[in-house]
Amino acid sequence: MSDTPPTVAVAYHSGFGHTATLADAVADGARAAGAHVDMVDLGELTDTAWATLDNADAIIFGAPTYMGNISAGFQAFAEQTGRRCTTGAWRDKVAAGFTNSGAKSGDKLTALISLSVFAAQHHMHWVNLGLGPGWNSSAGSEHDLNRLGFWLGAGAQTDVDADRHDVHAADLATFTHLGGRVAQVTAQLTAGRAVTSAA
Repeated sequence: MSDTPPTVAVAYHSGFGHTATLADAVADGARAAGAHVDMVDLGELTDTAWATLDNADAIIFGAPTYMGNISAGFQAFAEQTGRRCTTGAWRDKVAAGFTNSGAKSGDKLTALISLSVFAAQHHMHWVNLGLGPGWNSSAGSEHDLNRLGFWLGAGAQTDVDADRHDVHAADLATFTHLGGRVAQVTAQLTAGRAVTSAA
């Protein structure tokens, strides 16, 4: 493995604060796995934020699920990346995604699909959650990792009237897992590239 830690950007839009709390958990997981992490609030995009995204080895995208799809705030950001898509600025970066909704299902899968398609349009390498389903047997519980049973990315459920920090502990742990997984995959990929380049 390379001695240089991978750089991971957590790029998120949050409407009521729940997604921001979950983004922090993703970042914690990536840091614990040895990555350098930058947080990018897509509601406050600056030239520095764009440079952070352009220079990252991996970008983990996050958005709440509203009305069965990603939030308008995230979509507005996505539409601003058109030139980068055309020039291939993010080609071969690692990508992953997460979302949150008020309902247990809430059509979160649609939001995760939108995030993965967005990454594919940028020719990025998508990393799945890498967990089996939790809470799917009589021995399981709502405290299991991946309690809502998503594979494409991480999905959380938070009551719409909950405080921004009152996010389910199992969801926080699941999102921490996602951050760590992305950091590990990114480290493996960058190490492989370094070996190939040296050869």
